[in-house]
Amino acid sequence: MSSSAQCPHFVLLFLGVLVIVSSRAQAQSPGKVEKPFNNSVPAIFVFGDSTADPGNNNFVSTIFKGNFQPYGRDFPGQVPTGRFTNGRLASDFIASYVGVKEFVAPYLDPTLSIEDLKTGVSFASAGSGFDPLTPQLSNVISLSKQLEYFKEYQKRVEMVIGKKRTKRLIQNAVFLVSAGTNDFVVNYFTVPIRRKTYNLPTYMDFLLQQFHHFMQALSEQGARRIGVAGLPPMGCLPIVITVNSDNAVQHRGCIDFFSSVARQYNFILQTKLDAMQLSLSDSSGLRIVYLDIYQPLSDMIFQTQKFNFTEVNSGCCGTGLLETSFLCNPKSYVCSDASEYVFWDSIHPSERTYKLLFQAVQSSIDFLIKD
Repeated sequence: MSSSAQCPHFVLLFLGVLVIVSSRAQAQSPGKVEKPFNNSVPAIFVFGDSTADPGNNNFVSTIFKGNFQPYGRDFPGQVPTGRFTNGRLASDFIASYVGVKEFVAPYLDPTLSIEDLKTGVSFASAGSGFDPLTPQLSNVISLSKQLEYFKEYQKRVEMVIGKKRTKRLIQNAVFLVSAGTNDFVVNYFTVPIRRKTYNLPTYMDFLLQQFHHFMQALSEQGARRIGVAGLPPMGCLPIVITVNSDNAVQHRGCIDFFSSVARQYNFILQTKLDAMQLSLSDSSGLRIVYLDIYQPLSDMIFQTQKFNFTEVNSGCCGTGLLETSFLCNPKSYVCSDASEYVFWDSIHPSERTYKLLFQAVQSSIDFLIKD
């Protein structure tokens, strides 16, 4: 597919409302994860989009929510928490691995105790992105607002444990940032506003400038251990295949143009992160790592036998071709075993995929948390 190829007009309108503007497997059940040695991580903080939102959108006036069945079908207690998957997110597995907590709670949950807050929260919001326009399209929480919530969080904790202890908690905490897919799939390629101003290379530059501002602000707030996820192979998302294939039902394959955009972005992102490490590093020991999710997810899709997946280009919920958010609902058909599917709905990975992604970046997390 060439960069000039466009979706049919009715599909663009549909997507503008629908899309969430978001070693071999050892067991079918994700289960618990092994903890690292010499752990000194007191908390985890997460920023980004639906890949990291554990339920903040439950408390936002938006239609993009996942707090109803069948979401959460395989979560403990079969609770639809607001996570856009059948169970846990990669950030949950990371939190468990570093020994902080089993599940990362959404910051906007009014029932959180001070103990919940002290071990960290997620500020992520499904549909968000680095481009300020992206969250506006679905009325969700922007990255700048997520930073404001983080500042508010610090004040709440300071009132209980004091400024010095709060500062030490922040400096030793793990920070995860996962966003960018919505900026391309939903914003740039679906809504024509940005394409009137930017071509693809200049839009990438714009996004990375926004990302740099975000990272700089995060560093200024005391973050010292930051992991940044790259983009996935966007052309392999079931909804992207459906919208951009001549016969998406019978002949389904990744659309390499979209994945090539992700590869190019990820390459530049890694270069930027290296530069940020040098420019933002100081005596307090800032440490930034790139979390590669592109290659492991691509491996799962193209090496199905190695990972024991039976379905890689459609989701478990509904037809798996278009359903996500409110179209994946209690009346939807759901596959019998989501662990056989790379994707839970037409956009978001299954819990098992999230665990495999965590395992793929585990060495990077180890580097991030080492003393």
